[in-house]
Amino acid sequence: MSSDLICVGSISGAYGVHGELRVKSFCANPEDIETYAPLSDETGARTFSLALIRPIKNGFVTRIAEVATKEEADALKGTQLFARRDQLPNLPDDEYYHTDLMDLEVFDTGGTPLGRVKSVQNHGAADLLEILVPGANQTVLLPFTLQAVPTVDLSARRIIANPPEGLF
Repeated sequence: MSSDLICVGSISGAYGVHGELRVKSFCANPEDIETYAPLSDETGARTFSLALIRPIKNGFVTRIAEVATKEEADALKGTQLFARRDQLPNLPDDEYYHTDLMDLEVFDTGGTPLGRVKSVQNHGAADLLEILVPGANQTVLLPFTLQAVPTVDLSARRIIANPPEGLF
């Protein structure tokens, strides 16, 4: 996947029998997903222009011109939708695209290596950085808050963390 592509949503499956799809948006303003068209799959080989029909629980009912049947819609289930980075707005200094945090090295405030960011997760309350601990196959979930992560330096590709006591 190119670093010029940012995942902005995913297709959850068909909605009805006329080729409409359920789409989950990962955008701060969920309806903005429609404005980043054309979206692509993670390879960039296939493009999609979404038209939002109406909101539903956990997403939107959408139309894609090339999809006319329930079977075609079902075939796209699980497809992640990507926008080009230059289509997206610039973020304030204290906000980051999840893809920019991936693989950053994590150090504590004393300079001791804690690991590297394996993924960014959100289970409803707040973002969590999944940190792969060096020399082990285990991961630790670090709250992505200003208190626990006071410094993110994208140019140096590192994070300075102040994890809660006993987390690492």
